[in-house]
Amino acid sequence: MKKILFLILSLSLVACSSSDSADGAPAPTPSPTPTPSADFIRAADVSFIPLIESEGTVYKHNNLAQDPLTTLKNAGCNTVRIRLWKNPTNNQSSFNEVKTLATRAKNAGFKVWLSVHYSDTWADPGSQTTPVEWQSLSFTDLKTAVENYTSTILTEINPDIIQIGNEINSGFLWPQGHLINNENQSLQLIAAISTKIRTQAPTTKIMLHYAGIGAGAAWFFNKMNAINYDYIGLSYYPIWHGKNLTDVNATITSLGQTHNKKVIIAETSYPFTLTWNDWTNNVVGQNDQLITTYAASNSGQKDFVLAIKNLVKQNSYGQGFCYWGGEWVAFRGTQSTNGSSWENQALWDFNFNSLPVMEAFSPN
Repeated sequence: MKKILFLILSLSLVACSSSDSADGAPAPTPSPTPTPSADFIRAADVSFIPLIESEGTVYKHNNLAQDPLTTLKNAGCNTVRIRLWKNPTNNQSSFNEVKTLATRAKNAGFKVWLSVHYSDTWADPGSQTTPVEWQSLSFTDLKTAVENYTSTILTEINPDIIQIGNEINSGFLWPQGHLINNENQSLQLIAAISTKIRTQAPTTKIMLHYAGIGAGAAWFFNKMNAINYDYIGLSYYPIWHGKNLTDVNATITSLGQTHNKKVIIAETSYPFTLTWNDWTNNVVGQNDQLITTYAASNSGQKDFVLAIKNLVKQNSYGQGFCYWGGEWVAFRGTQSTNGSSWENQALWDFNFNSLPVMEAFSPN
């Protein structure tokens, strides 16, 4: 495996799926099916693009240099997802970088979906580290800080969708916002952010994001019953969350019915090969990590993403999907040990040329 980050993520997702099954509270009475939206979200996370371009990599389409956002837009992608870190140790995913990328995306005709990690670095089920700037704050002051930070995001970036935290299976802003150890405080923090968004930017859609499907997701979203939000976001990767797309569909239906919400597959990906293009160990590289129906090939990758799109689109509660890591090519050369752990799951091949999977972003 390539990075400690992904090892931790893998283990933590398994733990969440197996232990976070129910809280004993009755589920709310199902509400009528939400009105379907004409604007089905076909998104790609593009967070690495500024870093990759800054180190000289040129993306291509039909073997000619092309802005990756142009390639995505022409393929039918209508939304870009961008992660935001509070005070990263370098410029990557910083406020200024994200603001610039968001402006570029809006100018290219995309809607902007911000994945706000409320951390200085990667946040996921196994790690939700409070920004250093906020670590000594009392709970009251922490709540004020996240409200003010959210307000600044809305004022200066003005996203179409804002995701409160990233894969917050056990809450965020640990330890004060830990959903299991400090449930009341965790919900207060999420509610404070939601209220700030509703008050300041009432047209901005709010997403809550859980990594996984099944019982763990049901447990989590039952906890969120008092939160004012629009979209249920789910990460679905076959390597971590099971290989049965029927289970994905069942989860979308169950969560949508129970909470009267639209559901988005907020992260997914699939390999076009099991080989590699640098020496940064890949997360996916074995046949037993695949769904047997979909080979690790150009056509297999495309067919998997088409299956996800069609599954979500045909579900009355489905609102869209987002491909994660599609831009994360092996940008530091074939000998790099700190390049990409995802280059065999990218939307561009080892020559940085766009792949057939781009066709899955078509509105048809």
